[in-house]
Amino acid sequence: MKIEKNKVVSFHYTLMENDQVLEDSHDGHAIAYLHGFNNMIEGVEEAMAGREQGENFSVTLPPEKAYGLRNENAIQRVSINHVMKPSKKKMKYKPGMIIQLNSNEGPREVVVVKAGLKTLDVDTDHPLAGKTLSFNIEITDVREATAEEIAHGHAHGDGGHHH
Repeated sequence: MKIEKNKVVSFHYTLMENDQVLEDSHDGHAIAYLHGFNNMIEGVEEAMAGREQGENFSVTLPPEKAYGLRNENAIQRVSINHVMKPSKKKMKYKPGMIIQLNSNEGPREVVVVKAGLKTLDVDTDHPLAGKTLSFNIEITDVREATAEEIAHGHAHGDGGHHH
């Protein structure tokens, strides 16, 4: 079955920058997404189109097709109260740390630029913005999406969204 709109695609990937592995999904469940609903970074979704279960391939993406270009005006000052903390322990924030903030659009990863007592200066660009990235992809499954998945606009179950 070919990958096209309204298909749920499951895959494993290795993400690299300059031959350095940044992420590898092989230790967990395959990632599942609903093709054609902008649930995947643009370049990966484009590279998946027309492929089938069992295919292995590599794709290198410029920033415009991955996490976007860097926005030099993306530095914001936020209250420490907006940080999503993994525990109730007091955190010591340092420049370069990747943290999650509660935003109007839900959780968002940001990079700490400067830490104060009550506020943080953060870079709201995605941590991989501006980078050329390579993906090694192994397509493990392609199936028809359910009516509910299409209505919700995302894949359900292992590797997908859970309600």
